[in-house]
Amino acid sequence: MADDWLNIALRFGLYLDLTILFGVSLFGVQALRPDHRATAIARRYVRVLGVTAALGIVLSLWSFVVMAKAMTGATDYAELTSHVFGMMLTTTAVGLAWMVRLAALAGCLVVVARLRKHPAPHFGVCAGLGAVALVTVTWAGHGAMDDGARGYLHLAFDIAHVLAAGAWVGALTAFVLLASTRQAAALEAVEILSHTSNGFARLGALIVATLLSTGTFNYLLIVGPTINGLVSTLYGRLLLIKLALFALMLGLAAANRYRLSPRLEAAVRAADHASAVMALRRSLITEASLAVLILALVAWLGVLSPPGT
Repeated sequence: MADDWLNIALRFGLYLDLTILFGVSLFGVQALRPDHRATAIARRYVRVLGVTAALGIVLSLWSFVVMAKAMTGATDYAELTSHVFGMMLTTTAVGLAWMVRLAALAGCLVVVARLRKHPAPHFGVCAGLGAVALVTVTWAGHGAMDDGARGYLHLAFDIAHVLAAGAWVGALTAFVLLASTRQAAALEAVEILSHTSNGFARLGALIVATLLSTGTFNYLLIVGPTINGLVSTLYGRLLLIKLALFALMLGLAAANRYRLSPRLEAAVRAADHASAVMALRRSLITEASLAVLILALVAWLGVLSPPGT
């Protein structure tokens, strides 16, 4: 039982870490203007990318050992041998995905070193490597349980889903960093926050549409066209809680887009932005907290059997 909770905790840690790595990199590409990429906040993003890439390697190593123990049925970690790890790495899809993830994360660390001096062209490289690292988690979830054409379709939906989730979580992280107390004290950071919060709307709409469509298809592939078990099983109840939290996130995102961001834009023009920044910051932190809870639920759902299986 302790290993089960450790597995869930490691899955959650990886989901949170890799979504931040990919999403903050993508934010640097999509939302920051070229003149923003030499600012203090851009350098702060670079530090976040370095920490998440390094932490992702540590969490991946740890989770692989835990997974090896579970897959082999070993009663103790001391029973695991180099032969076991070698077999998992070379003969299983999970092992191959794990090696790809480590290579992508190592590449991110190299790119981060370049980002410190030349951020403009390298945010995109880090976003690409972060995307590769993030999609590898789908090979350890329900998306890998099908074979043939159905399996490829399921993985494709899962990949699109995690990339959209990563873009949203990463954007929230970037916005919270922008709106933090220390950064918000600088007018430059406030102007960047105002510009990016208004300019992110189009990508935000695409993210939400992708999450809704791929989430629906994934449910149909995992559970089927039925609502049986949504209330009577732990999997179903957790899924309902996840959907409720997602609905709250949508409400907060809409408030940020249509009320708080325009209010901040007007406040910047009037040179009186303190209260507007604080209101937006509170909303962003709440939205980010909901995202963290959803990722925790996703990690838990990933180790449970869906209704009817």
